[in-house]
Amino acid sequence: MKGSAILTLGLVLMALTGLILWGYQFFVAPESVEAIAAKWARSGHADKTSPAFTNWDEDDPPVVPQTCAKCHSMTGYTDFLGEDGSAVGQVDEPAPVGSVHYCHTCHNPAAHDLTTVRFPSGAELAENSYAANCMQCHQGRAATTTVNKAVEGLDPDAVAEELSFINVHYAIAAATLMGGDAQGGYQYAGKSYVGRFEHVEDYQTCSQCHNPHSTAIDPDTCSPCHANVVDAGDLRDIRQSAVDYDGDGNVSEPIADEIAALHAALYPALQAYAAQIAGAPIAYEKHTHPYFFIDTNANGAADADEANRGNLYASWTPRLLRAAYNYHYVNQDRGAYTHNPHYVLQMLYDSLEDLNQVTPAADFERFVRP
Repeated sequence: MKGSAILTLGLVLMALTGLILWGYQFFVAPESVEAIAAKWARSGHADKTSPAFTNWDEDDPPVVPQTCAKCHSMTGYTDFLGEDGSAVGQVDEPAPVGSVHYCHTCHNPAAHDLTTVRFPSGAELAENSYAANCMQCHQGRAATTTVNKAVEGLDPDAVAEELSFINVHYAIAAATLMGGDAQGGYQYAGKSYVGRFEHVEDYQTCSQCHNPHSTAIDPDTCSPCHANVVDAGDLRDIRQSAVDYDGDGNVSEPIADEIAALHAALYPALQAYAAQIAGAPIAYEKHTHPYFFIDTNANGAADADEANRGNLYASWTPRLLRAAYNYHYVNQDRGAYTHNPHYVLQMLYDSLEDLNQVTPAADFERFVRP
């Protein structure tokens, strides 16, 4: 018995030692510079062929404009930070083309000192320095205030020549995460909106879920709470809420499917309103700027010969513009279901409800607002 006990104790100690060494390797021991560089090189932040960094190569002169340089050039971002000795919080001059984001973009004293983020709405929100750097660019370029300023004083259902589609821009995860606090989506007057999405301790900010160098998500960090997650493809299948938001009777489908159902319902609602009230049929093509076009053959789709700047949709009313802004917003955040699902569900529901006041839909009553 004594020998058996000693053997058992030895095996336990060996197991504990192995566990400690494993934990040290993954949670304590720093990654090598080579490993970090390899992760960065495969990320979108290092993609020299991406339009995000090459869009201005053929311009005359070939520079990244001041309005774009903050996020599309390391030089522009360090200018924004004041790391180059310039004024803090603004870009003072165009940036040279040919720059992706390098280590120095985020690893410099000014970047490390960031404690707040100012969003397009004007809201300035506190954040730790790692996430604050991510959020400077992943916030879009428009907000509730942008849309309200455009439609101020206009009849909600009258076509206004001065209106044009307002694009929130791209990669807007931070705006979604912060929800009603940042007001990145269009928030209807008199409605309440959830604020920052509170996940769980240690998984609250960008770099706690995304590897800061590769931007990838490790599904192993999700699986302890979300038992269905085995690999990255399972992330979309997560659901915590028991509320049937889309009214289809299925409360086990992913929350992403609930969002997709309301998003899909908003498109025909936009089309019905555009045809009946604005007097011009509308079609959407998510891959072609400026996204909304005249549906010249009224077939409900933006055909190849319709999705071009010469056929852009111009019969905007304030009510149509608000809903179209939210429709496009949800398309621009592919991870909305995990960044802040209830916020985007609220946006979609309110857009549907607002259009339904003028062009009623038979099935609107089945939806539930979070």
